[in-house]
Amino acid sequence: MNYRELCIGINMISGLGYLRYKALCEAFGSPDAIRAAERGELQKIPGIGQIIAERIVEFDWDAELSKELAIADRGNVRITTLADDDYPECLRELSDPPLALYIRGKLPKDFDRSVAIVGSRRVSNYGERMAVLMAEGAAANGFTVVSGLAHGIDTIAHSSVVKLMGRTIGVLGGGLLHMYPKENIPLAREIINCGGAIISEFPLNFPISRHNFPRRNRIVAALSRGVLVVEAGIESGAMITARLALEMGKDVFAVPGRVDNFQAKGCHKLIKEGAALVEDFGDVCLALSPDWIPGIGQRPKEDDEGNPILPPDCLQVYKILKNGEADLEELQEATGMDTGVLLAVLMQLEIKLMVERDSEHYYHLTEIH
Repeated sequence: MNYRELCIGINMISGLGYLRYKALCEAFGSPDAIRAAERGELQKIPGIGQIIAERIVEFDWDAELSKELAIADRGNVRITTLADDDYPECLRELSDPPLALYIRGKLPKDFDRSVAIVGSRRVSNYGERMAVLMAEGAAANGFTVVSGLAHGIDTIAHSSVVKLMGRTIGVLGGGLLHMYPKENIPLAREIINCGGAIISEFPLNFPISRHNFPRRNRIVAALSRGVLVVEAGIESGAMITARLALEMGKDVFAVPGRVDNFQAKGCHKLIKEGAALVEDFGDVCLALSPDWIPGIGQRPKEDDEGNPILPPDCLQVYKILKNGEADLEELQEATGMDTGVLLAVLMQLEIKLMVERDSEHYYHLTEIH
């Protein structure tokens, strides 16, 4: 057994985590020695009592690991562990990093341009509008949006990003085989299809529990440069995520709400305590992205041919319009895209202020491009 398999196995044993994993490694020196240890030896390790020692001894390493890896393989789930080189460095820096991370989809190579958008499960009309505005702004400026795929603000944020074909990451509070809420299963597929990911630190069949959410929230905070709270009560999970972000030295942003709205109390409390008040996503960009230009947005880097570095669909439309204006029908004929996909691409380019439509419904590049 190697350290990678040890991480996955220990992660599957209830009651174990990074600190006990570390103590076991220090005491026994190798994965095989831990696996072969007897109850009495295990109980001598700080934090390993009789019950946990019993669980370790009774764990069927070969059968359970083989089963978990086989299910992951069939489900296109990649497992990365503390022993792997591709494990996210921002998670490795946590005091209690996940031993294993289950990933369906793709994670970015780094998280320098990622922001968490979180908030209440119960959302006002105003909160919904603000969540859409912030998530669309994040996607349009090339940020990866991280959230918890829960009801309310989380779902609105993820949905708004995928509508613009942006990248978003959903962090679950249970195993990947226990998607919650189930209504978000189609959304999860869209997230993956748009180049994002659904992830969890819990084993594939680990059940959903409200006690898991604080652990989920620390991953949301760790994967993000900053946390943006749109609408949240004082005791909400979004406030836990914000506090965790502050402890990690991250920036925290909050959208103000109506003073008589209970769901705005958390945001107002954060603002009083020093969180940045946000009116649009440009405020977040100014704090997290020094090369962002107010009124223009993030100026895309260029390739060797002088074209902006954009997603393939956006670049295809950009190159067509570089040769002259075109209406929707002409763009459809040139690209072969469905109407919905093409409109989403054009919206991305318009939000980036790279493309605009005139009164005759012709699209053309803006003067700055």
